[in-house]
Amino acid sequence: MSKKKHILVVSQYFYPEPFRINDICSEWVKRGYQVTVLTGIPNYPQGKYYDGYDLTHKRMEEWNGVKIVRIPLTARGNNSIGLACNYLSFVVSGYLWKCLTKIKADYVFTFEVSPMTQALIGVWYAKKYKIPHYLYVQDLWPENVEIVTGIHSPLVLKPIGKMVDYIYAHCDHIFATSPSFVKEIQKRCRDKNKVSYWPQYAEEFYCPVEKKYTPEIPDDEMFKIIFTGNIGQAQGLEILPKAAQKLENLKFVIVGDGRNKENFLAEINRLDVQDKFIMIDRQPQEKIPEFLACCDAAFVSFMDNELFTKTIPAKLQSYMACGMPIIASASGETKRVVEEAECGLCSEIGDVDGLCQIIEKMKEKDLQEMAKKSRGYYLDNFEKKMLMDEMEEYLG
Repeated sequence: MSKKKHILVVSQYFYPEPFRINDICSEWVKRGYQVTVLTGIPNYPQGKYYDGYDLTHKRMEEWNGVKIVRIPLTARGNNSIGLACNYLSFVVSGYLWKCLTKIKADYVFTFEVSPMTQALIGVWYAKKYKIPHYLYVQDLWPENVEIVTGIHSPLVLKPIGKMVDYIYAHCDHIFATSPSFVKEIQKRCRDKNKVSYWPQYAEEFYCPVEKKYTPEIPDDEMFKIIFTGNIGQAQGLEILPKAAQKLENLKFVIVGDGRNKENFLAEINRLDVQDKFIMIDRQPQEKIPEFLACCDAAFVSFMDNELFTKTIPAKLQSYMACGMPIIASASGETKRVVEEAECGLCSEIGDVDGLCQIIEKMKEKDLQEMAKKSRGYYLDNFEKKMLMDEMEEYLG
């Protein structure tokens, strides 16, 4: 059998930061590939370096057979200036690394969650060694920049758009996480055929588990709706305190951290609905199925923006892998998946009354049947082995 090839993965975020690229790389190693990851110093989502990591410590690591090279970058902080410096510093460090490195791979695979700028490193490295460059798009730019920063000036967005066009033009193949993303990316590509839909899967520990005592979540008769993950502006979680004002016999369980958590807590206090919320700090991903098992349904939401109608959030696959009924304040792709699976109910983004109505309806539904359909749809459409086999056809 011929020896599998060497993949250089460019990802600004990597273990111990909780991103799906961790599992993708680990799986490639199991399948016989040599994998090197070029990444930064872990600081997501809190915006400060993780304990034990800084500009001088743990710059070279190995995890699950993956070789990790950490290049300098500034921590994100908790404001837009800090985030901009974080994005820029990774690209500058990546350019210098590209010029100096002796590491020679057979492919480059860029895992693009914002910032798209990190894909420039993949382009430069691929051009240097004349090797294929694959790009996996999680966030559309410049649209995402406009949402996160509130900047609408063409003087800013047009150059970013040109950068994105340059990146797409210098990719051998582009993978996108939703059919709508495929269409948007194709608008910027001469060769439409080099863009493919490759949805996200959930790690194997995301599976249905038996409900057991979890001290953070009371075992009572309250209807419990859980949200897990990043608490950011894009998630649109401010709808929950407003809904909580109108609902009874219910608890929202929020597991996670993020740049918008303080604002979210302030809104809960302002509306005096603290008794309707259980707040749990960020947890290891492996523990999330235990928390899900203690709740009746899982929640997905977005802020009101057209971009998010095109998005399938990674947490949706995680919820469905665990067989969770879904309550979604979402339109477009997320609504399509939930309705195709018949595993939950959706209201329009930002519609508080609509959300309250579907929550009350959900209480009357056969949740066990929804859970079964949720898990079944996941296995048919998002199962890990199926998707990794598909990717291997591109990598060889």
